[in-house]
Amino acid sequence: MTLSSTLTLPPALASSSPRTLTGLRLTTECNAKHDGFTYCACLSGYQWNASVCSHHPPCQFLHDYHPCSCLIFGPTEAGYCQLLPPVPGTLRLNTWLQVPGNTLNVTLLTSHETTNLNWFLRRTGSPRPIRLQPGTHVSLTSSQGQAVLSICNISHQWQGEYMCCFEAQGFRWELYHVVKVPLQATEVARLPDQLSISCATSPGFQLSCCIPRTHLGYTAAWSPGQRSEASLFNTPGDQCLVLAVQHCPIADTIYTCDLQSPGLTPVRVPVSVTIIQDGDTICPEDTSAIAWNVTKAGHVAQAPCPVNRMGLVKRTCGPDGTWGPIHSSCTDAGLLALLQRAELLWAGQGWPAEEVPQILAQLLEQTVVVSSPSDLLALLGTMTFLAKVVADTRIQINRSALEALLKTTNKVLDMDASSLWTLAHAQKPSAGSDLLLAVETMACSLCAQDQPFSFSLSNVQLQTQLLGPSFPADYRVSFTTQPPLQAQIPRHSLAPLGHNGTNVTITSLMLRKLDHLLPSNYGQGLGDALYATPGLVLAISIMAGGQAFNQGEVILDFGDRDSTLHCVFWDHSLFQGNGGWSEEGCQLQTGNASPTTQCICQHLTAFSVLMSRHTVPGNPTLELLSQVGLGASILALLVCLGVYRLVWRVVVRNKVAYLRHAALLNMVLCLLAADSCFLGAPLLPPGPRSPLCLAAAFLCHFLYLATFFWMLAQALMLAHQLLFVFHQLSKRQVLSLMVVLGYLCPVGFAGVALGVYLPRGKYLGEGACWLDGKGGALYTFVGPVLAIVGVNGLVLAMAVLKLLRPSLSEGPQMEKWQALLGVVKALLILTPIFGLTWGLGLATLLEEGSIVPHYVFTILNTSQGVFILLFGCLMDKKVQEALLKRFCRTQPHNSTISLATNETQMPEHSKGSENGR
Repeated sequence: MTLSSTLTLPPALASSSPRTLTGLRLTTECNAKHDGFTYCACLSGYQWNASVCSHHPPCQFLHDYHPCSCLIFGPTEAGYCQLLPPVPGTLRLNTWLQVPGNTLNVTLLTSHETTNLNWFLRRTGSPRPIRLQPGTHVSLTSSQGQAVLSICNISHQWQGEYMCCFEAQGFRWELYHVVKVPLQATEVARLPDQLSISCATSPGFQLSCCIPRTHLGYTAAWSPGQRSEASLFNTPGDQCLVLAVQHCPIADTIYTCDLQSPGLTPVRVPVSVTIIQDGDTICPEDTSAIAWNVTKAGHVAQAPCPVNRMGLVKRTCGPDGTWGPIHSSCTDAGLLALLQRAELLWAGQGWPAEEVPQILAQLLEQTVVVSSPSDLLALLGTMTFLAKVVADTRIQINRSALEALLKTTNKVLDMDASSLWTLAHAQKPSAGSDLLLAVETMACSLCAQDQPFSFSLSNVQLQTQLLGPSFPADYRVSFTTQPPLQAQIPRHSLAPLGHNGTNVTITSLMLRKLDHLLPSNYGQGLGDALYATPGLVLAISIMAGGQAFNQGEVILDFGDRDSTLHCVFWDHSLFQGNGGWSEEGCQLQTGNASPTTQCICQHLTAFSVLMSRHTVPGNPTLELLSQVGLGASILALLVCLGVYRLVWRVVVRNKVAYLRHAALLNMVLCLLAADSCFLGAPLLPPGPRSPLCLAAAFLCHFLYLATFFWMLAQALMLAHQLLFVFHQLSKRQVLSLMVVLGYLCPVGFAGVALGVYLPRGKYLGEGACWLDGKGGALYTFVGPVLAIVGVNGLVLAMAVLKLLRPSLSEGPQMEKWQALLGVVKALLILTPIFGLTWGLGLATLLEEGSIVPHYVFTILNTSQGVFILLFGCLMDKKVQEALLKRFCRTQPHNSTISLATNETQMPEHSKGSENGR
């Protein structure tokens, strides 16, 4: 190269004595371009100083990344490179050859003060170095004169040239070290990894072993290789050695792919080839979708994925020679590349502030290629890793990146649930929960200059609001759903966040269809029943000073759902991380005048409401049976009251008969009032905010319980008469105790149920003025009823034994024996009927899939008045003869009733003594 130039000295030097040029060194080589800019590169041993380098862009055409070796200057700018001093540091490795799974330590030792220190990795085949940041694999530490880069659980993805860039002595320095990671057998892909073949139908076959392109230092060879031909084949991410076997071996053979690199232990990967012999059970050739060759029973046939998809297609040949289902792990190569890039970004490779928006934009473009569950899981995995990066690094994303995220989410929620989501959940149950957490995390990371921001698509609606240090009013947000969805955060919940002038960002996100994609997991208090959700999830988050706040009161209005609901939120920590619905900290708001469903929660997260899925709604036959049965029961009870009005004085001639019929009369009155109230309850507006509905439910609960407690009082009176023959209480005392048991105990149970379950929103059943069968309120009725039935059964057993073998000393008088026998007869019939009725009632709570228990329970329950009339009243022979005496005047007026009746007519002096007891 010839250099020629005229050197002109300044006038002051030209007029002085002659000067001698003793040496000339070239430091900088500049090239002027047509655009007017000059590209100036430093020659060996020289470099632009850090100040000049920071004010000029680097030359982009250079293949080697040395940011201060070539700079671009403007037309009027000039400069020259400076001589580099000795390197002010050294770079050391714990070992250049790393064992996979171990920890790599790269240490920089410096003799001068350093600034702007950064670490980079130039991976094999990568054009530019990748910046390393703290992540799940990367940790950075520094102290005086020392900086350490540590990478745990190292793999081939961390192989390459490590660079440490820093500034010292006015220059930028770059120190390098190459790290190699040996290839592992698990990183070698074999297609197929086993093969069964029929030499008659397929005389030749192909085997391939592929290694990541980061291990290009390896050479591959197949053995045995006789009568075969091997060739190299490159894919976007792998390098494959394909062995074409021209002639089928005679016997079973194991082929080995030998991978070798200088100085490293060889890696050998076997592939077993099984030859199908005559008489072997086989699956025939099948070319319906994919070409499946003849395969031996018990073996797995394998096929490659289509172009631009990675993975395997497998199909098992059953022991009886029939093909099994096809299992494909084929995933779009573009989606896998984004997944790997996001995972490495979370591990510590890359610059999150730049790469997260780029990956989100590319992910939106890739949604059109999602055609399999593995594609969907790769897309969801990418979103999950990006959300973890955003949460760990606390970066903020811009509006375009957030729009790309929301558009991707909208398309994902529209994907077919049966062909994609169901199969994806089978492989990863937490798929829906992961999507919710990822979108929720990134949605609240919008940078402040892009707020307020609103966005609306068919499945996604987002509203963000930036509040100043002072909060003049409550925060309110509404979404255009049917019915409308609204949320409110009271001012007193936001006030503590505004101290020290901190701005507060509130993000409200509504997602349609996502609740149907979440697993049906229910936390404590919701039971094992299946519920339905309204088709939407509302997520609210608050950021203040760069930190997320999860505590705060929020009032949610889900509109008029015409039913009693469970206020729930999605807890990602439940069910081993798969997530589940929980009602902790949330409750149905009661006592307000709003006709809509409102929930109040003491924390912020993703909310929804649950409705019972397996009720028996709107069954006209069941409703008709209930109404007809209640009508018949009320009519029978009125007839019973009329009978008692006619024969009362005749049938209560002694204490036992009086107490027995007094208890039965109170049962009739309570059941008559309860049936009337229950029959009229559907006419009232349902819901916990309706006072009339609450009153009807409480009265029905109390009156039905009172009916059974009076039946218990009748049984206990029977037991007292049989067990305490010589220690009888007076009629007044027994009646007082029966009243306490028959009315005060039911009031206690009904009051406790109202006080405990109403504040929790679990008192009333869905769309009815009756107790909730899911929240536990109904068990405060069924439990005492079944307990009463059990006690009555024990009393009856004891009574039967006593009456069958009466003692001469303890046996009651004949007339009392007849009266007690009447009580036993009535209880023997009513107790099993009532016990069966509410046993079926319990079955309808526990078994919701069958309609049969509902029909049987409805018929028996609504016919209780008929049973009392027939078996409690009309079966009594005293009542029968009194009715005959009144309506059939064939007998003399003063005829004596036979001892075969339940109660014997008593002389006047005897009746007086009994009444005095």
